[in-house]
Amino acid sequence: MTAKIKPSKGAPYARILGVGGYRPHRVVPNEEILKHIDSSDEWIRSRSGIATRHWAGPDETVATMSVEAGGKAIAAAGLTPEQIGGVVVATVSHFKQTPAVATEIAHLLGTGKPAAFDISAGCAGFGYGLTLAKGMVTDGTAEYVLVIGVERLSDLTDLEDRATAFLFGDGAGAVVVGPSNEPAMGPTVWGSEGDKSETIMQTLPWDVYRDEKAAEVRFPAITQEGQAVFRWAVFEMAKVAKQALDDAGVSPQDLDVFIPHQANMRIIDSMVKTLELPEHVMVARDVETTGNTSAASIPLAMERLLATGQAKSGDTALVIGFGAGLVYAATVVTLP
Repeated sequence: MTAKIKPSKGAPYARILGVGGYRPHRVVPNEEILKHIDSSDEWIRSRSGIATRHWAGPDETVATMSVEAGGKAIAAAGLTPEQIGGVVVATVSHFKQTPAVATEIAHLLGTGKPAAFDISAGCAGFGYGLTLAKGMVTDGTAEYVLVIGVERLSDLTDLEDRATAFLFGDGAGAVVVGPSNEPAMGPTVWGSEGDKSETIMQTLPWDVYRDEKAAEVRFPAITQEGQAVFRWAVFEMAKVAKQALDDAGVSPQDLDVFIPHQANMRIIDSMVKTLELPEHVMVARDVETTGNTSAASIPLAMERLLATGQAKSGDTALVIGFGAGLVYAATVVTLP
């Protein structure tokens, strides 16, 4: 006799209930970057739109920054840490392969015994985490899930690489995903293009240090083929963003906010043009003062828009992340 498995008893829908962010204390202007590369402030701003970025100090670790951002998100959702049933951390800059930093963060937050794991999906990591959290809530395996995007990319920055030295910043952004009685998170359009994996990559694998000449090897850093990435992001990701809008049944006219991955101001502006977004749509441009924080960029930008009143609770927002892999994830959400 075949046993009957009980159906899951999750919420009918899921939504973002709270958001929090943490930016390291140290602000690094372009002038400091120019000590290491032959360039100019004007060139950096024209190429990327970046004027400053935050770099973490010794005590601002992946875990401690996540705890700060996660605690704020939990409080904003009106919850206590004990109510969190899942902790999902998106990062590429936690240098321990195991254990997952998510377990440490869950413990430091006082969450009890939630499901806790890390995901590595580059700049699309937050979108991946958001999608997993939505599934956990609607499946009933967790009532509330904390999703964190966090990076210490200053640890992976080659200060002598003129193409990338000015791009990266550090920080953590977090959201709490919980039950909803009405749709507040659209279908996710996500995927990968592994044939383009070498356009954004770590220069060396960690096991290079097994070699007897390891002392002569420079520490691994992130490198990219700027023009190839720019073209892919502008043209291909605009298609993904449009599909996410269509799948959610939302038109550009219905949109209130656009929060793309904060990779580069030129990419953001080009996507806005390609998508033909109306002037009333608020566009996140947090990259100017925060730099590219990979998995942390979307929640950090979301937090700033809400904190400054540029976006408000209940607004309809299109979010899209894209980066190393190459991977991408886009969805439409209702802001908390």
